[in-house]
Amino acid sequence: MVSNVLGLLIGAEIDRDEGGEGIAGALEGYLIEGAVKAVAPLVVTFVIGWGIQFLARRAFATMTGDTATGSRAP
Repeated sequence: MVSNVLGLLIGAEIDRDEGGEGIAGALEGYLIEGAVKAVAPLVVTFVIGWGIQFLARRAFATMTGDTATGSRAP
């Protein structure tokens, strides 16, 4: 619970700025922060994997002299 205090505070403040009581915004902030914590590691893993694949293809193309690496010619 303590780790989600930032999400609670930010959500409550946004809700107050929009004219609400802050409770609904605090709940939304709590849920969004939890979702971000769950999705962020997946996104980072995807980006690292994509970068490694990109660099491997580039290195292979450089070593073989292939200029059409990655193209899907019929």
